[in-house]
Amino acid sequence: MASNPKTLTFEEVSKHNHKKDCWIIVNRKVYDITPFLDDHPGGDEVLVTSTAKDATIDFEDVGHSDSAIEIMEKYYIGNFDTSTLPANVNHRQPPPTQAHGGGNQSSEFVVKILQFLLPLVILGLAFALRSYGKEKQAAPHES
Repeated sequence: MASNPKTLTFEEVSKHNHKKDCWIIVNRKVYDITPFLDDHPGGDEVLVTSTAKDATIDFEDVGHSDSAIEIMEKYYIGNFDTSTLPANVNHRQPPPTQAHGGGNQSSEFVVKILQFLLPLVILGLAFALRSYGKEKQAAPHES
């Protein structure tokens, strides 16, 4: 982390919004993540689209690991002056106890159920077909 952090304005940070110069704002801190773009597991595009706004919600929605947060620290360049954030830019802080994307929770639940049930259905179908095939074999052929 910077030993004597500077405070950056939205105008300063928002200029760094492309692959060759990429800064993001997360939790009122500014990070120059340009060197990390090629290494980001989610690809560089997701990071570039998080520029020129407060990316805190985007960052926390993904559920980054503790090691990801530790990696971020080496890209820290200063604090963000929240008073300079324009009103039309996403700058809400996430609620501390409530998860985002409540609508996604039901679709995630459906996906988890399908991941469990689909193999069982396939297994049951394979068993039924095998049993049916054995019955057909065991039945005497009429000629």
